[in-house]
Amino acid sequence: MKFLKIIIIGIVTSFFFTSCEDKYTMPEEIVIPDDSGGEIGKLEHPRILLKKGEENQIALNMIGDEKWMTLHQGILSESDNIIVLQPVERILSGRRLLDISREALRRIFYLSYSYRMTSDKKYSERAEKEMVAISKFTDWNPSHFLDVAEMTTAFAIGYDWLFETLSEESRATIKDAILKKGLEPSLDTQYNEFLNLQSNWNQVCNAGMTYGALAVYEDYPELAQSIIDRSIESVKKSMPQYAPDGTYPEGYGYWDYGTTFNVLLISAMEKAFNDDFGLPESKGFMKTAEYMTHMVSPSSFRCFNFADSKSTTGIMPAMFWFSKKVEDTGLLFNEAYQLSNINANTYTNRLLPAVMIWGIGVKTSTIKTPEKLVWAGQGKSPVAMMRTSWKKEDNPIYLTLKAGSPAVSHNHMDIGSFIIETDGIRWGTDFGTEDYTILEANNLDIWNYNQGSDRWTVFRNNNKSHNTLTVNNRDQQAKGTASIRSYSSSKDFKNAITDLSAIYSSELKKSVRGVAIVDDSYVVIQDEIENTGKDAIIQWRMATEATASITNDYTITLSQSRKTLKIIVDPAIGATLKTWSTKPSRSYENQNTGTTMVGFEIKIPANGQKTLLVKLLPGNVTTASKTTPPLDQWSKD
Repeated sequence: MKFLKIIIIGIVTSFFFTSCEDKYTMPEEIVIPDDSGGEIGKLEHPRILLKKGEENQIALNMIGDEKWMTLHQGILSESDNIIVLQPVERILSGRRLLDISREALRRIFYLSYSYRMTSDKKYSERAEKEMVAISKFTDWNPSHFLDVAEMTTAFAIGYDWLFETLSEESRATIKDAILKKGLEPSLDTQYNEFLNLQSNWNQVCNAGMTYGALAVYEDYPELAQSIIDRSIESVKKSMPQYAPDGTYPEGYGYWDYGTTFNVLLISAMEKAFNDDFGLPESKGFMKTAEYMTHMVSPSSFRCFNFADSKSTTGIMPAMFWFSKKVEDTGLLFNEAYQLSNINANTYTNRLLPAVMIWGIGVKTSTIKTPEKLVWAGQGKSPVAMMRTSWKKEDNPIYLTLKAGSPAVSHNHMDIGSFIIETDGIRWGTDFGTEDYTILEANNLDIWNYNQGSDRWTVFRNNNKSHNTLTVNNRDQQAKGTASIRSYSSSKDFKNAITDLSAIYSSELKKSVRGVAIVDDSYVVIQDEIENTGKDAIIQWRMATEATASITNDYTITLSQSRKTLKIIVDPAIGATLKTWSTKPSRSYENQNTGTTMVGFEIKIPANGQKTLLVKLLPGNVTTASKTTPPLDQWSKD
């Protein structure tokens, strides 16, 4: 610890006594006239995210805070690792250059940060070498414009932050690449479809173009201003996706992607122009960090990974920006965990230096525990999430419910699906995303969300792989939609209900699902079904990573890490307990090794009604005799 203090004192001392005038003189204010169309006044590099002298604030923030110091030192160490690597090459993966663009962004951002925090030219020279090499690429793959956006972001940060250290020749080369390979392709209608999209593409691409425009503004003021104005107006088309409650339609992973770049855009505007142009006022946007806080389980710290998301989690830079804006350190509960568990994967995050910037003023020891145990929100992908505690040592129950529509961008036929964790084990899981590149290489049209699309033939995208119902072996209705009908934070009966009738409209007259945590002890999943004029075969399915055994006619026992969960199906309904393979029919899809589908099958006669009651009991719970009322009698907030 003494060693860390010596390092940080040395850093701060160097800022105040080495070239003090240069380091601590703030640039003149950058102002856009009221019409947002005039010239910016006198400019000074750096101007993106972190102005000259503001490195001091990062250094001061590390004093007495070991977590910040560890993260900072990790970025420096990773920058040292990058120095010995050869520059990236223009190698496509399928139709994408995205992996290369992302690695370039990681390298250039880390190296630029390391130079600004140490003034050691080994970092700036290596970043310069990377950018000069990439400038020689024939293009940055504008046919998949995310590739261009991330590469332009990388170059903008490197050019702006290292401007004074770059040779005249390199400046000209890098600036020309930003213009010719970054900004100009965004003016071509065959590449700029992102301007009218509502997805993460809009957020990422507009942020990238804004960064490029800011970097070269003094040389191309009219072009740069037009791109900045365009980006501000265009990104407004994507931000209503958070309305009304902060949910994000594309799920956890794409929240991290789209929202972080959205915040990068806003933060750059705030820093350069002292104006956020009203973007944070978009309905639901400033609520979305609370949504994301609840999306992570309190015991395994895996996420509720519906849609095209993985269950793994990491530091989310944007959460620090939101926390500061709304003055709520509870939003950093999961980030505190990540800061306490830094590992090699931490440094794969290409935007990690932004944490050091947006974390200025945050003392990690003061991050508090959130208060709410239940959170529900409407939107294009409505969800409800509940837990019995935020403390891992309490062995909390974590339960979620997914509503919405399969036809929403990046979504699956997972409507009505749930995640359950008890005793630190994720018993009911979600397989997450399938590899796009492999699917596209096999000529599957996975970006078509219509009913008969190839997308739904992919096992991981279909309802048969999710913790929901399958009726007559048919797909869910792709264009159907379901909301969170009600929810309750009642201490003894936390619950949420969704009406799935539109999701199964081709097979059923009515289907309503409720999920609940009873007495902070066990979980109930209850489906109330009304059939049409034909018989229906219903499969209740749950994916699990545990070992499953059918104990008797109404009990399935799951075992993992010496813990157990019992799935008890109401004996009165006459169901047949089953397990299903999770191996897809196509060899090139993920084989889902080590997983099983468990559940039951039941026949409901024509015009029949049936209540499917399932109780999930952790190993320390021996009975669950409390009567479960009909869904219309469940408590509501």
